[in-house]
This record gives sequence, C-alpha cells and structure tokens, in this order.
Amino acid sequence: MTYLADKPKVPITLSTLNKYKATGEKFSCLTCYDASFAASMQAAGVDSILVGDSLGMVVQGQVSTLPVTVADMVYHTENVARANTHALIMTDLPFMSYATVSDAIASAKAVMQAGANVVKIEGGSELSDTVKVLTNNGVPVCVHLGLTPQSVNVFGGYKVQGKTDEAANRLIEDCHAVTAAGAAVLLLECVPAELAKTITQSVDVPVIGIGAGVDTDGQVLVMHDILGVYTRKPAKFVKNFLTDPKNASRSIQGAFELYHEEVKQKAFPTPAHSFL
Repeated sequence: MTYLADKPKVPITLSTLNKYKATGEKFSCLTCYDASFAASMQAAGVDSILVGDSLGMVVQGQVSTLPVTVADMVYHTENVARANTHALIMTDLPFMSYATVSDAIASAKAVMQAGANVVKIEGGSELSDTVKVLTNNGVPVCVHLGLTPQSVNVFGGYKVQGKTDEAANRLIEDCHAVTAAGAAVLLLECVPAELAKTITQSVDVPVIGIGAGVDTDGQVLVMHDILGVYTRKPAKFVKNFLTDPKNASRSIQGAFELYHEEVKQKAFPTPAHSFL
C-alpha cells in the first residue's frame, strides 16, 4: 500500500484539507468513538475523524441519532482526542442542540473544549446566521447537507436528495449560502454523483461525500460499516473493507489502511457505491 503507518504523522488541519482541494489530493474520513480505534486509525494514516452522532445507533443501539446528547458527544470526543495527534477531529452537534444561536454557542464550546477541531451541523441556508456567529467566535463549522439524518422524520426515511432540478438547485443555493456565511467544510450525503461534483467544483471549501460519488474532495464512512458490523441492511454506498481480498491481513488495521488508500487513489467509491 502507498499510504501506510510508517509515513510520518503530522497534524491534519483545515489548511491541510484546503491544500488537498487545491492540488486535487483526496482525503479520508472515518467515524470513531473511542481511543483504541482512534489509535488504529492514526497508525493507518486516516486524515480526519468524525465523532458522529451515529454513535446513537452503532454504540448505544438507538433506532436513530435523535436521542444522542451533547454530553454523549463530549464524552466520545474526549476519548478519541486522547489517542489522536494526527487526524482532524470533527464532532457532530446532536439533534436540537443548535436550534438557537445561543444553544449552538454552548454546544460548540462543550465539544471544542473536549478536543474537536471542527463542529458539524445539519441543514441549509437557515443555518447561515449560526455559521457566521460560530465562525466569528473561532469555531470552524462543517455543514452537512443532502440527506441529514437528524431530519429523518421530515424526509420520511433515508432517501437520496437533490434528484429533481428544483431540489438540486435548492441544494446548490444552500451550499453557497452557508459557505458565504463562513462554513469551513461541507458534507454531502446521498446526493447524485454529478450534482455532488458540480457543488464541489463551485465552492472554495473542502467537500466530503458519503454516497455522493468519487468527485468530492474527501470521503467518509461509518467505521462499523467498513468492518461489516451492521445494525441494519447496509446502504448502497457502504463497502466492507475488512473482508476485501486486498486486505491481505484480514485485520481491522488493514481495513483502515485499505480504505484510506482507496480514497486517496480514487478507487473508492465506485459507480456501484454512488447514486446517478
């Protein structure tokens, strides 16, 4: 493999991700919730870690992300941060913890003090004021658009977003609005590949995709999914890297390394893992 643990590990920052975007180098991101897996991801060279509210489902056994609290996010961010000196750490602000600007400030303060480098919030242009205030107070923001799991009850399930011209134009407008407000990163989930490519090329900030094709600047998957530990039927965009024949060691460490390498080499995601 090209991107292995013996390479020097220097801290990945937002400046690093911006440099990757400018030069066309892809970057990897995985969810992580504890110190042991964070250490393994660091050894594999994974560029960024998302302490996701997905922990509600894969760690706590909830049916959605909605029951997760700020205290949960603080606890898991602290665990990850203790074992990480390399990856950029993004942490989700959970459901209704940023409903007002004052809520967002309090929630962001808590997870940033726990070790996050970036906070992630879900929504569109309606978040512009929140993004602006957080950014002005030294909190970098990743805005999650497309399929936003905290709004699953509004969407009526986990569905591909931006499929019609109207929906696609609205998503593009939302992306431009939040980046104009100061968003440092965008994350697109379950968005048609061509639309994700258009958005990625139209904004100056790094764009991370999950189920959004190969042309976003970075890729993210849930750690449990790439290891084949499913709590439900795996989504189209999921690949099991633990049992992949190219993971010769059949180890968790090998799965992290293979995922990182395939993202870097643009070998993942394939069209089979994308929406047209």
